[in-house]
Amino acid sequence: MAVKAMSPKEVAQKVIKKEDLFILDVRNTDAFEDWKIDGHTFEYLNIPYFDLLDGVEEILEKLPNDKDILVVCAKEGSSIMVAEMLSDEGKDVAYLEGGMKAWSEHLEPVKVGDLTGGGELYQFVRLGKGCLSYMVVSNGEAAIVDATRMTDIFIDFAKEKNAEITNVFDTHLHADHISGGRKIAEATNAAYWLPPKDAEEVTFEYAALEDGNKVVIGNSTIDINALYSPGHTIGSTSFVIDEKYLLSGDILFVDSIGRPDLAGKAEDWVADLRESLYKRYKNLSMELTVLPAHFMIIDELNENGTVGEKLGTLFAKNHGLNIEDEDEFRKLVSENLPPQPNAYQEIRETNMGKVTPDEEKQREMEIGPNRCAVR
Repeated sequence: MAVKAMSPKEVAQKVIKKEDLFILDVRNTDAFEDWKIDGHTFEYLNIPYFDLLDGVEEILEKLPNDKDILVVCAKEGSSIMVAEMLSDEGKDVAYLEGGMKAWSEHLEPVKVGDLTGGGELYQFVRLGKGCLSYMVVSNGEAAIVDATRMTDIFIDFAKEKNAEITNVFDTHLHADHISGGRKIAEATNAAYWLPPKDAEEVTFEYAALEDGNKVVIGNSTIDINALYSPGHTIGSTSFVIDEKYLLSGDILFVDSIGRPDLAGKAEDWVADLRESLYKRYKNLSMELTVLPAHFMIIDELNENGTVGEKLGTLFAKNHGLNIEDEDEFRKLVSENLPPQPNAYQEIRETNMGKVTPDEEKQREMEIGPNRCAVR
């Protein structure tokens, strides 16, 4: 049987549609346990490639006959070889095109909803990394929030919508992925907005995103209001769009809250984080749909593939919003945190413009799961 490739987009559709998939992951066990392709109904078998060099006969009985089988490795090569060996044994299998590196970079655009006056809001879901980016489109103009370094998809998507990118925002200085905001702004002559308190060490010019800013996209259809909400970083800023949506950056997630330690300021920023979540957010409309910059677990995906939930629901169900004792809250967000993201200091310096790694180095810096949250 011929060995076929399965693209990251095809895998993403299986995740969103909750379809079955059996994944044979031939990376080393530590890499698999640290980070894998998550799906609601996916099954897994992890056998390192080197254990299969003498043949695949011993694992044939462990593979299903009634489900799609996908062989996965880091960059593609090893999975092709294993898939070919399985095919020679009569198994109908596919390999992941581009490997886990390609999976990490795939973005799936999903429409969140319509805005007043004919505008639209889209969420770009990076399933392999847990990153969420946004595009507001209205009357021939577009604004992008928290773009990833894969900038072509945003530029091409705006062209498909016949929209000119006029404004690009980062809700904060990111530490777990490289921002594409400045690159998009340079390519499109758009304004690049960044919170000034996060930008004290940047090496480039930017528009200062501060509390009370109002930026119009399109024909006065959409207002984007900056809400200063420090805690994850000292400059973290949230956006309320069209009085419907709260883009919360890395302050508040659907299943968790933001961690304050990625700039080495955990003890200093705990009070800011609590103030933002328990007072500033508490004063907002509970009908706002919270749209974060990241998600951690596959269960946070809605039926349509988006990640988002009403603010009122989160205040009722999100554990991080329901800790009355301040000492307990401080302990939660400053102790027993998950490992820090890979190369997070290098990523911060890249986003400041202090270093400019080549493309391959940037890919390596971002490998691994999202680790921006406290759970």
